[in-house]
Amino acid sequence: MKEYEIVEFLKKEHEEFRRLSEEHRNLDQLLIDIDHRRYLTPEEEFERKNLQKQKLLRKDKMAAIVREYKKSHSLN
Repeated sequence: MKEYEIVEFLKKEHEEFRRLSEEHRNLDQLLIDIDHRRYLTPEEEFERKNLQKQKLLRKDKMAAIVREYKKSHSLN
């Protein structure tokens, strides 16, 4: 299976992966909204950094699930 096929499969069949994917997409949209602002207050800049960290954390968890899936299915 190719990477994108694994991701699509996991979105359908793996509850945690699906949740992480949705949260990642929602965080991405929030960042897009913030980035469309002309000027950010210090509080907004802090929020932007926090959203970026949360988004990266979810991406890292999703990547770990993909790696685990590949590992467990390469042994079969």
